[in-house]
Parts: sequence; structure tokens; C-alpha cells
Amino acid sequence: MSSSRAALGAHIGKNIARRGLMLVLSSPSGAGKTTISRALLKGDPNLTISVSVTTRPPRAGERDGIDYFFVDRARFNEMVTAGELLEHAEVFGNGYGTPREGVNMALSAGRDVLFDIDWQGTQQLAESAGDDLASIFILPPSTEELERRLRARAQDSDKTVRGRMAKAADEMSHFREYDYIIVNRDIRQSVAEARAILTAERLKLARHVGLRGFVEGLRVGP
Repeated sequence: MSSSRAALGAHIGKNIARRGLMLVLSSPSGAGKTTISRALLKGDPNLTISVSVTTRPPRAGERDGIDYFFVDRARFNEMVTAGELLEHAEVFGNGYGTPREGVNMALSAGRDVLFDIDWQGTQQLAESAGDDLASIFILPPSTEELERRLRARAQDSDKTVRGRMAKAADEMSHFREYDYIIVNRDIRQSVAEARAILTAERLKLARHVGLRGFVEGLRVGP
């Protein structure tokens, strides 16, 4: 093989274009999806979190544009009507949604986008995302452990905890709508399983839009 052709092959090998993917993590409140999400994001420059819009007020320490885009109800309704949201849902009386533009830009650039959303949002994404979507549902090892975790956070009143436990039963009934299931008995094991899923999804043939050119470069004769 000539040096010029070898150089071409090496260049192509380092630059196989890949379309990004949408990785959804869902779970009942307290089952561990936020902890797993943070672990996946740490040290992975090609994975970014989808920042949702919400109508609820900021909690202590939350920053607009970083944790959420905080909007009023009128603006939220405008975004829904204009089709600016990939998905949206009402959760405990507040509106939540995913801005479309930022996600599409990331996917086109080959970056992966992580979603921390519920089953309703996942259903809406599935209707439009197609092969871009991979979804994981996080289950607690038991209802007793789920309640213990909720109370250990000491963020919610007893009434709120009871409400979250009641809602969890409905949320968990939708597990069949997801591609993967992780039972979060041990957080380190659960993070490792989520990372393995992300790696496998990144290797899917359909995502490698530049693979044909790479293979053609490999087949160039001497």
C-alpha cells in the first residue's frame, strides 16, 4: 500500500462519524437514577445532560440554565404549542419538558444526550426519536428499601413521601416499555451496568454514519 493511501486509511479510522444517541434513565423517585446519571456524566466528555425546562420554582442551590431552565406557566405553554419541546409532562403539579433544538444539535455533532425523565416523557421521545433512543428503567430492590431511601434524604414531608410511594407503584408498572432494566441493589454495580449499556449502544452499526467510508479506506489495495 502506498504511503498516501495508508495515511488516508489512518485518517479515516480516527474520524468515523457517529450520530449521537439519547440515553434515557427513568425510575421512581429515590430509586437511584440521579446518582447513576451523575456517575455516567463524570469523566465522559462525550455525554451531556439534557437540561429541562420546568415551571416549578428553583430549589436551594439550583441555577437557571444549569439545573433547569425555570420558566413561568405562560412561557411553558407557548413552548408546548410551538413544538419547541421533544417531550413534556406534568409532575406533582409542575410542567417539565425537553427543549428540542439543543438535543438535535448535540446528536448531529456526535454527542450523546442523557435524559433523567419519567415514563411519560420516554413514551413521547420514543414516538419521534426512533433509533436515536435507548432507555433504561431503574428499579429499587424492594418497596421497603425505596421508602427508606426517600426518608433518608430528609428533603420531603411525610405526606410527600407517601405521595411518592403511591406514584412509584404506577411508574414501575411501565417497566416493559424500556429497552433495559437495572435493579439498583448496589450503586457501584448499577453504574457499571449503565456504562456497559451506553458502550454497547455507542457501538451499534446504525449510529456509525461514517463507517462506509472507513471500510472503503480499509479495502484500498496496495
